[in-house]
Amino acid sequence: MPLPTVAIIGRPNVGKSTLFNRLVGKRLALVDDQPGVTRDRREGDATLLGCDFRVIDTAGFEDRDVQTLPGRMRQQTEAAVREADVALFMVDARAGVMPLDEEIGRWLRAADIPVVLVANKAEGRVAEAALYEAMALGFDEPIALSAEHGEGMADLFQSLRPFIDQPDQPVEEDDPDNPDAILKLAIVGRPNAGKSTLVNRILGQDRMITGPEAGITRDSIAIDWEWTDADGRVRPVRLIDTAGMRKRAKVQEKLEKLSVADALRAVDFAEVVVLLLDATKGLEAQDLKIADKVLQEGRALVIALNKWDVAENASSLFNGVKGALDEGLAQVKGVPLLTVSAATGKGLDTLVRVAFETRDAWSRRVSTGALNRWFERALEANPPPAPGGKRIKPRYITQNNSRPPSFVLFGTRVDLLPESYRRYLVNSLRREFDFGAVPVRLNLRAPANPFDRG
Repeated sequence: MPLPTVAIIGRPNVGKSTLFNRLVGKRLALVDDQPGVTRDRREGDATLLGCDFRVIDTAGFEDRDVQTLPGRMRQQTEAAVREADVALFMVDARAGVMPLDEEIGRWLRAADIPVVLVANKAEGRVAEAALYEAMALGFDEPIALSAEHGEGMADLFQSLRPFIDQPDQPVEEDDPDNPDAILKLAIVGRPNAGKSTLVNRILGQDRMITGPEAGITRDSIAIDWEWTDADGRVRPVRLIDTAGMRKRAKVQEKLEKLSVADALRAVDFAEVVVLLLDATKGLEAQDLKIADKVLQEGRALVIALNKWDVAENASSLFNGVKGALDEGLAQVKGVPLLTVSAATGKGLDTLVRVAFETRDAWSRRVSTGALNRWFERALEANPPPAPGGKRIKPRYITQNNSRPPSFVLFGTRVDLLPESYRRYLVNSLRREFDFGAVPVRLNLRAPANPFDRG
């Protein structure tokens, strides 16, 4: 049974994202003093006094033409209300009831959805007059709340309880060893590469706000979806759309810095990261920096050339980008490079399939026996050097982790192995056990070994 859904509605800057963060128990939504920070609707799993539910943070409701960015934001808010079981209508107790609050109230009354009215920023007695004023909006008595300080949450629970209380449901745990576990797939790239358009095309709906304006997406938005593979299996995917990442020197505004930081957190959360390039602009130094950041974080990387339907000199462009990637990402050769079109849908099924295959390699474990049989052959084919006449004696190797695959090499003086020999071992590991281009980590340990007789 799906969780009940609560949509937080209100005009800009009344504290919707602050309440959202408090309900989900972490700072998922960006919060700033300036209005209009939230643009796309963000969803999260919330818990309030033992009741679990889904909560949707929405953009500030504005009465603007649908062709404008605020108008497209309003369409997302309207979609959230259609999905919800109850609307949490928030007003600002300090500012009092505004004409836009009254318009939102009229719209919600016509929307045929239960409404819980909340007066936020109601600390102390300063806002008592506003509480009485809010009753004129035509809903039940407003709940006095301070989302920032957590005051009034028990009263909020009592009002929401009829809509969110349900029998206990079994908790589904993520199993990293289960190939059918949900794939956490983040889409990253420079502004205007087409990330939100790609997500919308995959989902088959206008879930994310898109448009010609650069930097529309601010929050990293996670959306659950299901993909059917060639064998007819339905496989769960959590798509994560992120804000565009420009060169650090160009990021001056506080809000953009917060958006980029949020995108980097999304990379940390993901299993596979798709770096989306604009085929009409080719590969830029910033793309390589983003790719390098993903690999440093140990995430599996797939690179997709978007807008392939309008790319010129396609063959030379592809070969040029592939060559530049091999040179610029020397630590990992052969990162999957795909061509897609978010506008037409070309290549998207292949993109998701490759993402699952890449996660399989990223999650792979190798038995110690197979690992050490390979290890003996690798040492025989290319014995380690003896720097300064000191013999290096590798003893054995074991895998201590996956996601990404991580190995520990034990032996005498292995800490003296040159970087070139470490690369030889890592590249041989990739070929032998089909790790592809996922990050592979090799740590060297030279402990005191009672079996070591020099």
